[in-house]
Amino acid sequence: MKNTVVTVGRVSVDLYGLESGASFANEQTFSKSVGGSPSNVAVAAAKLGNHAVLLTKVGSDALGQYIVNKLNYWNVDTKYVATEPNGLTPVVLAALDPPEDPKLIFHRQPNAPDTTINTDSIPTSVIDDCAVFWMSGCALSHGATALSSMQWLERRARKTHTIIDLDYRPSFWPSMQAAGVAARAAIANCSVVVGNRTECEMAIGLTDPDKIADKFLSDGVTLAIVKLGAEGVMLATAEERIRIAPCKIKLVCGLGSGDAFGGALAHGLLNNWSTQEIGEFANAAGAYVATKLTCADAMPTEEMLRSFMAEQTTITK
Repeated sequence: MKNTVVTVGRVSVDLYGLESGASFANEQTFSKSVGGSPSNVAVAAAKLGNHAVLLTKVGSDALGQYIVNKLNYWNVDTKYVATEPNGLTPVVLAALDPPEDPKLIFHRQPNAPDTTINTDSIPTSVIDDCAVFWMSGCALSHGATALSSMQWLERRARKTHTIIDLDYRPSFWPSMQAAGVAARAAIANCSVVVGNRTECEMAIGLTDPDKIADKFLSDGVTLAIVKLGAEGVMLATAEERIRIAPCKIKLVCGLGSGDAFGGALAHGLLNNWSTQEIGEFANAAGAYVATKLTCADAMPTEEMLRSFMAEQTTITK
């Protein structure tokens, strides 16, 4: 498990509207892929050559089998992708309205399978021995998975490369305050925090990147990452604070770029890269996927990403 990335949380079949700028009220055609932030992170890490283990559940329907087949194809370890006998696999619809901030409709029934994961279904060694443990904030919102997730984080107790992706989706929570309580409890057990300004405001009530970093670091986090949208990303440790400029791209869809960033971040941490190297690589991964329509299907290999980064160097000269 020394080089293993474990991710926890939601999975879905995503249907992407093909018509840029078209709302759900318009005529649309859709393209099908696998989605769910922690699932996408696992795919991204696997495509970069890492052993990625996904802890989630699908329904006992053909869509669930589709997800498992795709994950296996991408070399994600599906040993702990369980099936909920009476559950339906979630479906998410995405409209490129606008492309940089697509609108989403989540069809997750009252209790989506990925909210029903119990701790006794996962060996403690999976949690204890992995090199990177990636928790999605949405996993803390509902059901048995929320309880299990917090127990796993407490078990890790801020062990190196225990990561919380704040991943705030308002529709998953009764209120922003409830999400903030869960986020702060998670942060207390994590060594790395990743979030955009809105997510950080939800968690700690701050929007200024430097003040956010100061707060996370003073609370015991060793690496604070604040995504700045069109302004790039900031990575902060006790020793350094680095801002990575955005890549110059033609954006197709804003979904999945943060998950590509996450998989690349895990890859850099596993390889003991410098903060600068991690930031540049992860930032490029996010930009690369933003030039594609889908999320999981679009995750690049390291060779593809290095080629993209070389092209960026040429563009900026």
